[in-house]
Amino acid sequence: MDQIYDELRAALHSIWHRRWLALGVAYVVCIAGWLVVALMPNSYESKGRIYVQLYDPVAVTMGVSSDDRQHDIDRVRDTLTSAAHLTKVVNQTRLGQGVTTAKQMEAAVLTLGKNIHVTNDQDNLFAISASSGSMALSDKENAQLAHDIVAKMIDIFHSENATSGAGDVTDTMHFLDQQLNQRQQEMTAAAQRRADFQRQHPEFNGDGMSVVQQLEQDHAEERTLDSDLAAAQSALAVINGQLAGTPQTLAGGAAPMGGAHAQLNQAMGQLSALRAKGYTDDHPDVIAMHNEIASLRAQAAAEGSGGRLAGTPNPAYATLVSERAERQATLSSLQARRAGLETDIVKLNSQQTADPALLMQAQTVTRDFDVLKQQYDKLIQEREDLRLKGQVAITHDSTKFQVIDPATTPRVPTSPNRPLLLVMVLLAGIASGLGAAFAIGEIRATFATTAKLARATGLPVLGAISYLPSLAGKLARQRQMKHFLVASSFLGVLFIFLIAMEFFNRAAIV
Repeated sequence: MDQIYDELRAALHSIWHRRWLALGVAYVVCIAGWLVVALMPNSYESKGRIYVQLYDPVAVTMGVSSDDRQHDIDRVRDTLTSAAHLTKVVNQTRLGQGVTTAKQMEAAVLTLGKNIHVTNDQDNLFAISASSGSMALSDKENAQLAHDIVAKMIDIFHSENATSGAGDVTDTMHFLDQQLNQRQQEMTAAAQRRADFQRQHPEFNGDGMSVVQQLEQDHAEERTLDSDLAAAQSALAVINGQLAGTPQTLAGGAAPMGGAHAQLNQAMGQLSALRAKGYTDDHPDVIAMHNEIASLRAQAAAEGSGGRLAGTPNPAYATLVSERAERQATLSSLQARRAGLETDIVKLNSQQTADPALLMQAQTVTRDFDVLKQQYDKLIQEREDLRLKGQVAITHDSTKFQVIDPATTPRVPTSPNRPLLLVMVLLAGIASGLGAAFAIGEIRATFATTAKLARATGLPVLGAISYLPSLAGKLARQRQMKHFLVASSFLGVLFIFLIAMEFFNRAAIV
């Protein structure tokens, strides 16, 4: 601890002994640094913010979603700092003064692009900032130029979003109309080719479907019929099982007159009605009715001529018989449809194997027409959707712009921070002076304290002789101290003057 204290005393003594050197170095560093700071141009930044409303219920209903509008906003934001837009800004501000050649314009645009920033602070809030720090302009002119740049950028932002949507819709509608005319001509030609082919080969006329399509449809229908047949057979088996376990008559009582006979007469009447409709004996409903009549005749014979059985007829049995007849008729109808479908499939397969080249031609003309028709219908739908969106964009603009913060006129330079730099130069000058004085003291072979001398020589130091100046010497030292204080104070006054001039210049911008 004593050694550190001794070293500190020695360093302070060395610096104080060479205080004029330290002050001189501080003056040189401070004046040079302050001159550099003074020559640095001020840069002024202007800012502006725009709010963009993307959601609108009417626009969303008509298909203009906020995602579509956000895509447009992103596109404009990305192209806002393009060379074309920056050229407009250069030409419409004082940046264009003196720009006469393409090379000068390119340099001006490149410099402006580095000084402009467009950011998306929030989902719907856009910030535009621009800075200007030309040495050829005064502070007030730089501040005004930054304001003009941001104001012009806001105007371009608004105009681009206000006009780009309508122009894009018009161009796209024109393109779709051209494509529709072309598709319509191609579809007409394809329809004519298909009609000519079907006229020459009527066997391939399948309601506009190719043989392969008809086969696929028939096979699908066949699978459905197989499922229905399995269900009908299962249902008929269930009814037959119930009939086998249900007695025809109930013990006791007398059967009402005409039970089976009445049902037989009713069935005969239904058969006559079916034949009156033109149904032949091969019709499934007629076949089912014949089966039901045969069953009723057997029941009527069991009742005898007197129309009585040993017991009362069972109503549940008669109901099951009627239901069985209906299910038999359903099963017969499904079987008949299945047989007709098999005949059609065999016919189509024969067409496939008869002339493969002709079949391929039939499939080609049908497929060409179908593809063109699908494309045509899709283009019609897209054109209608686009037309509605265009009307909404023009008559009920779904994107509303509002300037939240107009372009500001900066009053304080954003860079450089001259007061801070002046302070840093002053501190650097003082530190340089102290360091120079200390370094010279270390180079010189002198010792400020007896302890340092003892450590350096390794010999004991018995004592030190103090310096006792004369009266003239004391007066001379006092004059030197006054001069040093005045010189040091002048450095501080110069620093305060520079700080005051900086704030005065800032106030003069207003």
